[in-house]
Amino acid sequence: AKDIDILIADTAGRLHTQDNLMQELEKIKRVLKKHNENAPHETLLVIDGGSGQNAIQQANEFHKSINLSGLAVTKLDGTAKGGVLFAISDSLNLPIRFIGIGEAIDDLKPFNARDFVDALFD
Repeated sequence: AKDIDILIADTAGRLHTQDNLMQELEKIKRVLKKHNENAPHETLLVIDGGSGQNAIQQANEFHKSINLSGLAVTKLDGTAKGGVLFAISDSLNLPIRFIGIGEAIDDLKPFNARDFVDALFD
């Protein structure tokens, strides 16, 4: 993959309890660092807006393995509120970067705290 400087890796629902798959993520990070010592530049954990308290443990394990730099939450177009996201953001001191409010490309939005809170009360 010459002259490629972006990698987007979708872990396809990878669980923090699957040690061998978590080790694969760690290896990907090591390989990226061989090519660019500053890589990866951004490592986001994407949380399903309907996730419960288990997402906190999941985030802790991912952060321990690959040092997350931020969070995103998806599936906020339904009844999910994504409240666990704030607990994760606070406990790991991670910024919330994006929210997903649908399935179209334009439905992935930069996170805006005021808009998010306003939407909770709509």
